[in-house]
Amino acid sequence: MAFTVDLFWSFRSPYSYLAIPKTQKLVAEYDVTVNLRPVYPLAVRVPGFFKRADPRFAFYVVLDSRRVAEREGIPFRFPQPDPIVQNMATLEVAAEQPYIHRLTRLGAAAQQEGRALAFVGAIAPVLWNGSIKNWHEGDHLAKAASAAGFDIAAMDAAIAADPDRYEQIIAANEKDHAASGHWGVPTFVFEKEPFFGQDRIDLLLWRMEQKGLLRRAAPAATQA
Repeated sequence: MAFTVDLFWSFRSPYSYLAIPKTQKLVAEYDVTVNLRPVYPLAVRVPGFFKRADPRFAFYVVLDSRRVAEREGIPFRFPQPDPIVQNMATLEVAAEQPYIHRLTRLGAAAQQEGRALAFVGAIAPVLWNGSIKNWHEGDHLAKAASAAGFDIAAMDAAIAADPDRYEQIIAANEKDHAASGHWGVPTFVFEKEPFFGQDRIDLLLWRMEQKGLLRRAAPAATQA
């Protein structure tokens, strides 16, 4: 029996980044496909969200994401620059968003190929693992994409030629995300049941095992 999970995911979310290793491990060890579906962050998806949110919300996310990374042994630092252009004093989100639109459309292009999890697994660490400043400059993204088998220049060209096509993919993702039962990222959805957060992957696994999910067969040993 084939098991399929949708994963609604954002390039700005620290928890989305922190979910990648466990998600990759899940796919490697169990007979399940994870369809990663990029969405825009709340700052873009829900205008004025941060102005309405309790100011303690952002402080807690910073605190908690850092300790989760420390506990899991995942290299972590908030991206420099932030993928969202936002005045953190006024919380005003700029009308022009060059970084997040490009990233999310690239994710949609990879989704179209059925390889979005591999793409974000290569690209997200460039933003989040603390080894690179000014991730948006030079060939940082191109090198990471190439190592995972992607031609980012060709992807950028395809997006520039027909941006609406990729915006439609993102819009469909956001529609299904909204219908899933949760608004945050990362949200995993299995058989219409949402599991929100990188700390719910074990619960997701438990549910799928209830339904009969099996481990992948171990590769046959080779003889010398």
